[in-house]
Amino acid sequence: MTKQLHTPLDTAPDATRRGLVLSTAAAAGLGLLPGAARQAHAQSYPALGNFPAGTQGSSVFVGVSVPLTGAYSAEGKDQQLGFELAFEHLNSGRLVGKVPELKGKGVLGKTVAFGVVDSEAKAESAIQGQTRFLRNNKAILMTGCYSSAVTVALGKLAQREKVLYMAGPSGSDDVTGKDCQRYSFRSQPSTTMASRAMAPVMLERLGRDKKVAYLVPDYTFGHTQFESMARVTEPMGWKTVSKQVCPVGTADFSTYLLNIANSGANVFVNCTVGNDSSVSVKQAASFGVTKKSALIVPTLQPFLAQQLGAEVTQDVLGAMDFWWTLAETNELAKIFVDDFEAKHKYKPYWPAHIAYNQMMIWAVAVERAKTFYPPEVIKALEAKVPIKTSIGDVMYRPEDHQLIRPVPVMRGKKPSEMKSKDDYYEIVSIVPGATAVPPLDQVACKMGDVA
Repeated sequence: MTKQLHTPLDTAPDATRRGLVLSTAAAAGLGLLPGAARQAHAQSYPALGNFPAGTQGSSVFVGVSVPLTGAYSAEGKDQQLGFELAFEHLNSGRLVGKVPELKGKGVLGKTVAFGVVDSEAKAESAIQGQTRFLRNNKAILMTGCYSSAVTVALGKLAQREKVLYMAGPSGSDDVTGKDCQRYSFRSQPSTTMASRAMAPVMLERLGRDKKVAYLVPDYTFGHTQFESMARVTEPMGWKTVSKQVCPVGTADFSTYLLNIANSGANVFVNCTVGNDSSVSVKQAASFGVTKKSALIVPTLQPFLAQQLGAEVTQDVLGAMDFWWTLAETNELAKIFVDDFEAKHKYKPYWPAHIAYNQMMIWAVAVERAKTFYPPEVIKALEAKVPIKTSIGDVMYRPEDHQLIRPVPVMRGKKPSEMKSKDDYYEIVSIVPGATAVPPLDQVACKMGDVA
C-alpha cells in the first residue's frame, strides 16, 4: 500500500490565497527499479529547463493545476481525483504486466510526487501556481486545466521554461492550431474533432435543412466550437438563425435564451461548459427551448445529466473523451473505472480520465526515452508509435501534438432506459481518430524549437 506524505510547499500569502495543496506519494517501500545504468544515461544530456536538477533525488515532481473553485470546480475536482489515481497506480506498479513499457514502481524507478494548485480557471492563477512548482519543486512536468485559455497560457510557459506540459481537459482548436507549442501536448478531442465525429450522427438523427441557434461562451473554446459546428453542418443545409455570445460564469441566461426561443430554431447547440452548461440547459428547459428544439452539447459536459436529471438530458447529443462503459471492452479502462469507483463511490467522468490517461502516456514516453530529458521525451511522444491506453491504441500527431484517438459520440438516455444510477448516456458511435482529426492543411500550427 502506498503511504501518502504531506509536506509544506509554499508559505507565501498568495499561495494560501490560491488554495495551494500539496500531495506527495512517498518513496517508502517503493524501491528503485534495477537501473543504475538508466540513471547514468540520463546524466549524459545537457541541463535544460528543470533537467537534471528535478531528477537527481529518488523522486520527480509533477505540478498539477485544476479549477477547484469557480464555474468549473466540479470538473476540476474530478480531474484532481484522476491525477491522484494515476500517480498511485504509477508508484505502486499497478499496471505492470498490463502496459508493456511500465515494468516496475514509479517512472524510471523514481517515485512521482505532485502538488495541486487551484487555477480558478484563470490563466494568471495557473501560471502563478505552476511557476512556484517550477521554481520551488523543480517540476519536471506541468499538467492540468479546464479552460482552453488557461491551456494556451500554460503552453507558452512550458515552451519558455523548457518543461513538458500535458494539457488536461481542453478543447479549443487553437491549442493545437495557432497556439501550438513544442512542449505542449493535448489528448482531448478538439472542437473540430468533436464536430466531425458528430456530423454523421446529427444528420442521421435530425436530418437536413435545420434552423440552428447557438449559445457561445466568449473565449477561445466557445468560438472555435461554434466555428467547427457551423463548418460541418452547413453542408447538411443547417442554417444559423441565432448566435448568442455570453460571458463565462453567467448566472442568468434569460436574455440569450429569449432570443433563441424567438429565433425559430429547431436545433439548439449549447457550446458552454462546466456549471455554465448545467445552468443554461436548465434555464433553456424552463423557457421551453428544449421542447421546441433538439439539444446538442458538442463537448458533452460530464456532470450535466447528474445535476439536471435524465428527464432534462434525454436525447441530448454530444461527444466525450471517455465514458465508463468502455470498461466493458478495455482492460485498462476497467482497472481505471473499478479502482476509481472503489475509492470515490461514483463512476469517473471524463476529466478524471483525461488526467489519468495523459499521465500514463507521459510515463510510457519517459520509459521509451529512458530519460526525463525533455527533447528525448518529446521525440518519444512524436514518434508515431502506438501507446496502449484505456481508450485503445493512440499516438500524438507530431505536426500539432493532437492525440489521434477514438472519439465517442453520446446520446442522453431516457429515464426508462437507465439500468443504474450512473447510466445516463449511451455510446452511439466511436469515430476513429484518423477520421475525426482535421487535415494538416487546415491546421495553423507552427511548432517552436525543442531547445
